[in-house]
Amino acid sequence: MDLNSEFTEQRKNILMILSQTENMLKNTWQHLQESIKQIYDTIEMQDKSYLKIVNKDFDPTDFSNTDLEKLVQIVQGKILNEWKAQKDFQLQQLLKVKDWWEKEIKTFNEKLMKEMNENLSFNFKLKQQQNEQKSQSQLNFKPFSYEIILANSIKQQESCNAVAINKDCSIVAAGCNKLIKIYDFKQGMLILNQVLNEHKNDAVILNFMKQSNQLISGDNGSILIWTHNNNNSWICSQTIKGHNYWIRCIILNNNEDLLISSSDDKTIKFWVKKNEWIYQQQIKDHSSCVNQLSLNEQQNQVISCGDDRMILVIEQSQPNNNWIVKQKIQVDCYGYRLCFTNDNLFTFQPKKGNMMYVYEMNSVSQQFIRSKDIIINQGNEGCLLFPQQFNKQKQLLVNKHDKYVNLIRFTENSQFKVEQSIQFGTSSLVVQLSDDGEYLITWDQKSNEIQIRRFKQE
Repeated sequence: MDLNSEFTEQRKNILMILSQTENMLKNTWQHLQESIKQIYDTIEMQDKSYLKIVNKDFDPTDFSNTDLEKLVQIVQGKILNEWKAQKDFQLQQLLKVKDWWEKEIKTFNEKLMKEMNENLSFNFKLKQQQNEQKSQSQLNFKPFSYEIILANSIKQQESCNAVAINKDCSIVAAGCNKLIKIYDFKQGMLILNQVLNEHKNDAVILNFMKQSNQLISGDNGSILIWTHNNNNSWICSQTIKGHNYWIRCIILNNNEDLLISSSDDKTIKFWVKKNEWIYQQQIKDHSSCVNQLSLNEQQNQVISCGDDRMILVIEQSQPNNNWIVKQKIQVDCYGYRLCFTNDNLFTFQPKKGNMMYVYEMNSVSQQFIRSKDIIINQGNEGCLLFPQQFNKQKQLLVNKHDKYVNLIRFTENSQFKVEQSIQFGTSSLVVQLSDDGEYLITWDQKSNEIQIRRFKQE
């Protein structure tokens, strides 16, 4: 529930309490009036009955024996005592009503004050959120670009297949053939710190974890888990024989207790973290290589694309938490890249052409349908390794297509705008955006350089 809905709900609660209290007070006052009327009716009845008895000019012969007995009782004080007892009883009832009323009013006031304070707090948060969204929206709509820091480029002659940046942008890892080079990253400069050489084949996948100081790498079938120890060194803490052929993609959920991998062996595998990573299940619905995976914000849906011209929508079922294929989308041209931007929208880049496809959730059928196409550069993609990335903080999609890296801004009303298109002169390149969106790190086969670009807003 968002703040606006909570604010509305709180307002309804206050109005309901006010209505209930108003009815309660009306009923209480009605009971009080009836009690008072009952007292006065009793007194009036007794007055009328015995008024002639206490009159100075009364004639005893006019009264019956019963009336005379009552007169005697009045003189002796018995009737007065009964009246006093009735009066005391009625007063006690009134005091009980008064005490109950005071307690109810006090309880109501406490509830009302609590509701009003929460209401004011939600209202403040709502306005604060709206102001932040307005400021962020104004910020997002300002033109921007990523400008290269020429002095910080470093030569990298060996083929670079993957680049990863850790969560605080202090470490960069580069997969250079079978080696993983670990760089310290300070003020936009790369300083080589360590070289890891455990891979038997080219390291083509790299991912830093965000909850722990660990790095994941993948090659021709194996997944390696690297841990940063107290000696400031990275060591291989687990090797998983994950697939039969090259691994194409590895993603983690936000809690980092679920790892999902895809491969040229046509499978998608799910791994769960216990003391170590262990196999959980696999999806075998693709009939060819599975290129990229993406997990939605709710962490309950995974999408995949393969060489079989198929996009799978895979959903976590309840209550056993198994993953099942919910939807199969046939595309006219297979592609290597796709990415969720939110729970209801994802993008897909076909291998050929000048379009990026946008798929949105249909609210009635609960199925994804192709809703629009975004015009980009013409191309025929030859490099399959670099995945699409979406940076939520800057609402920015990074999409490689052939020789270009397109920086596409996700605007209001689910619109996309190509803000910058960087040409590299070769399709053999890898790109990685830092989590804060401040740095774009690339390697391309034409320059044989790892280049650093920094975000600049006009």
